[in-house]
Amino acid sequence: MYESYWQLTQKPFENHADPRFYYPGEPHQAALLKLRYAIDNRRGGALLAGASGSGKTLLVNMLRDLLGDPFSPFLHLVFPQMSTPELLAYLAAEMTGDAVSSTPGVHESIRRIERFLAENTNQGRHAVVVIDEAQLLEGRQTWESLRLLLNFETNGRPGLTLLLCGQPGVLPTLSRMPQLEERLAVKCLLRAFTEQETADYVSHRLRVAGSVRPIFGPDALHALHELTHGIARQINRLCDLAMLIGFAEERETLNAAHLEAVCQELLAATPE
Repeated sequence: MYESYWQLTQKPFENHADPRFYYPGEPHQAALLKLRYAIDNRRGGALLAGASGSGKTLLVNMLRDLLGDPFSPFLHLVFPQMSTPELLAYLAAEMTGDAVSSTPGVHESIRRIERFLAENTNQGRHAVVVIDEAQLLEGRQTWESLRLLLNFETNGRPGLTLLLCGQPGVLPTLSRMPQLEERLAVKCLLRAFTEQETADYVSHRLRVAGSVRPIFGPDALHALHELTHGIARQINRLCDLAMLIGFAEERETLNAAHLEAVCQELLAATPE
């Protein structure tokens, strides 16, 4: 709606995990490096934790693109609130491509996963299983089942890397499961952007979207960081609405007062 007004080729602040808009800031680059190291070296597990909206899903998409064909299948489970039999059946079906009409027992799913991983490893591939929103995993049995998957090896080579992604609430759960926690080769905690990183993030996304002129003034970028606390999803939402209203009001640039008004009027009552 407002793209032509701001001389853009596309919307710059959509909350989609689009790798084209990936901002290589220090927290995300450090996490990407450590996660790639763990998977490249066939480690059993890794952890990526961060606040909601901090960019975990985009980071997983970037990781998948960087790893390529040798690291397949790359499974990304985004809704983990399942019973243990359902979760293992889902993983078995996604790995093998063979769906079943009803939920099989745990032992049957485990056997299917073990056979698949052995064949996959013998073919020179390494599986990656990403469990998103890991803080929602239900019950100790489910956690134990995931840990046991890390025991599958073929000729001394592990069959998969388990990447747990979640909000910081997953950390206390893991601390109560030392046998699983010690299998995590790397642990990455995504922090919020600093004020400079917030400004650079906005500039990066605008540039990718085709920006040819300043849109947010320096005072607007300072206010943006204060209002969003450096959380990427909140930055996107506020910038998108500010640009929409700036277009409606025919503003040349956006300043701090404009962002503060948009935040107060449109975001204060918006549920997360």
